Amino acid sequence: MQIRNLVFSADLKALREALQANPECANEEFSLPDNPGLAHPLHRICDGVSGGFFPETTGLVLAKLFFEFGARLDTQREAGQDSPLTAACSLRCDQLALEYIKQGARIDHPGVHGGTALHWAAWCGRDVVVEQLVKLQPNINQLCIDFKSTPLLWAVHGHCVGAKEKQHHQFRCAQLLLAQGADPTIPNIEGYRPAELIAKEETAWLALLQPLH
Repeated sequence: MQIRNLVFSADLKALREALQANPECANEEFSLPDNPGLAHPLHRICDGVSGGFFPETTGLVLAKLFFEFGARLDTQREAGQDSPLTAACSLRCDQLALEYIKQGARIDHPGVHGGTALHWAAWCGRDVVVEQLVKLQPNINQLCIDFKSTPLLWAVHGHCVGAKEKQHHQFRCAQLLLAQGADPTIPNIEGYRPAELIAKEETAWLALLQPLH
């Protein structure tokens, strides 16, 4: 409870003192009042950014403080449960995602819906994160669990279905994925290929996908 409150109040001085006294808390999962599931502090920091409790610059300082006291990115998580990295990608915390990648986070863990960090970064249009992930040579055509979809299809779906105010750079993500060998002919569980989700008036998208379709 104390660590949760210190994280969400972004009380860096008190948090440092608490971790100095109890460094094991750097890896102690905790829940939220509106989310009874347990998650690692590095995940909860992303929740704090997404929820508007503090800016991402503060979140990055908090994360580095936890790393200082031995926070581990890849504590045991089951498929379908977010790791700190998949949480950062799905919650649009670019700088935290990049820091977690830098710190050696596992990039192939299947989080919510069985989507990896690459799936979630592509769906959210976080091109700066996708650009770093593809450098680590992931399985560029890995299928998520629930929808049997590639990261490329997630990028297209995020563009087509994601709320307009949350759309970002899905087109650039698709370009990056295709440049690394993403196959636009792979359908999802419903049999739709990426180009088949695109409206006919979106000529730039169709030009990107159809020559390889």
